[in-house]
Amino acid sequence: MSDSSFRILIIGVLIACSLTHVRSDASDHRYKVGDVVPLYANKVGPFHNPSETYRYFDLPFCSPDGIIKEKREALGEVLNGDRLVSAPYKLNFRDEKDSAVACRKKLSDQDVAQFRSAVEKDFYFQMYYDDLPIWGFIGKVDKEGKTHPSEYKYFLYKHIQFDILYNKDRVIEISARMDPHSLVDLTEEKEVDVEFMYSVKWKETDTPFEKRMEKYSLSSSLPHHLEIHWFSIINSCVTVLLLTGFLATILMRVLKNDFVKYAQDEEAADDQEETGWKYIHGDVFRFPKYKSLFAAALGSGSQLFTLTVFIFMLALVGVFYPYNRGALFTALVVIYALTSGIAGYTAASFYCQLEGTNWVRNLLLTGCLFCGPLFLTFCFLNTVAIAYNATAALPFGTIVVIVLIWTLVTSPLLVLGGIAGKNSKAEFQAPCRTTKYPREIPPLPWYRSAIPQMAMAGFLPFSAIYIELYYIFASVWGHRIYTIYSILFIVFIILLIVTAFITVALTYFQLAAEDHEWWWRSFLCGGSTGVFIYAYCLYYYYARSDMSGFMQTSFFFGYMACICYGFFLMLGTVGFRASLLFVRHIYRSIKCE
Repeated sequence: MSDSSFRILIIGVLIACSLTHVRSDASDHRYKVGDVVPLYANKVGPFHNPSETYRYFDLPFCSPDGIIKEKREALGEVLNGDRLVSAPYKLNFRDEKDSAVACRKKLSDQDVAQFRSAVEKDFYFQMYYDDLPIWGFIGKVDKEGKTHPSEYKYFLYKHIQFDILYNKDRVIEISARMDPHSLVDLTEEKEVDVEFMYSVKWKETDTPFEKRMEKYSLSSSLPHHLEIHWFSIINSCVTVLLLTGFLATILMRVLKNDFVKYAQDEEAADDQEETGWKYIHGDVFRFPKYKSLFAAALGSGSQLFTLTVFIFMLALVGVFYPYNRGALFTALVVIYALTSGIAGYTAASFYCQLEGTNWVRNLLLTGCLFCGPLFLTFCFLNTVAIAYNATAALPFGTIVVIVLIWTLVTSPLLVLGGIAGKNSKAEFQAPCRTTKYPREIPPLPWYRSAIPQMAMAGFLPFSAIYIELYYIFASVWGHRIYTIYSILFIVFIILLIVTAFITVALTYFQLAAEDHEWWWRSFLCGGSTGVFIYAYCLYYYYARSDMSGFMQTSFFFGYMACICYGFFLMLGTVGFRASLLFVRHIYRSIKCE
């Protein structure tokens, strides 16, 4: 790697690590009795559709002053769909209240219908009090003793009980309970007067301020959850040990026999015909078709691999603690922008090694290979969100900021990395000379074609991670909290090892069958796990979740397609790099004429 590319990488590491200092709570505030503690209403939405969220006051709640103040938000919060506004309740520090009236409102026919529709869809609300999350359902459906939906009764909760724990001059914990006896009947569409009330109870605790977020992370560390996680790890480790042991034994024995056989062949008559993988030594390092696309895929895969490693670094040092709003999205945007130099360097350097000439077009292809599909998906899904008036629709200002980051940071670093890669003037290290004309590949059985090989290559790595996938999906596309990043990191390492080993094995069997077109095959086999993960998306959506509606379905399958495509590029790069090391090693071990 050149000095300039190395500097780009170091800058990326430093800025990524600087994000870890976001760890301290934004509201490290001390309060006196009676002080105003910030309470923000964030969003409402159907409980089973995590992407379909709306602004709190999109529902006809009342505001005490009639004025709604919006909180200034960071980039990550906006990307996360957070839209914080002043809440209608006043929870001053250690100021207890009993059935205080927040505000009164006369609900029109349309308001009642809107609330009833929301209650029917299991709408919940989310608020933040001193940066601590609060949840609750806005109403309930009475189905008891009723068989037909037309007989159901719909009720709106109008009284919230806030229970707050404090330690000296700091807020430690808050929970909200809805009063089941204080209800507004929404069954009939008629005007109704509502008094929105709330009660506040304060209680002292010994829990230190620094540990107030542990309550939320403990839910994913419960014994029965940890048992499943460790079962997943053991299952993956057994898979790795069996696979690596089997492959190492087979390949070492087969290769040893091959080396002995080829050594004997060299001592025998020169006209004896070569067989097996040595037979194609003059073709195995013949450059692949579509070399520009291949180099671009390697560049994008290398960038995504680096991005994943950086995200794990931040997760392991504790940046992504529960409800650190938008931290993950901020990190993804910033680190992706800063690591674009790695994509440019890798793609241009490898493209030049493959004797490519149009490196500028290759650089453009590298920049668009992942960002292009992601941008098109975003445009479609953002249009859907705008049509639904959901908080997932990004404001114009945020889109401008992202475009500026891409224009002023990502693109220049991509070009700088590309120039550094072009000027590295590294030559492709091939132990054997390539013949002028390619050999004809003999007819092969159907199971040696690309798609069956991809199916075999993707199944084993997927089987090593599928248990952990459920918890990740339940966190990203649900309300479960995931904080066991150390276990996730172990699973990621296992995924890389299994991908590398299975791709190397399939590459060997391909070469042994005298098929020398292994370049693209190794990349496709390595990346095929991404296809299996997308297939798991179908299973999760229909069998393990209650998501529904066009918007939620579009968001789930649209963004998961981008994530799985990213996995395809990243693991394809890992598979090819492992295969390249293996192929160079075995051909370096024999004498090639």
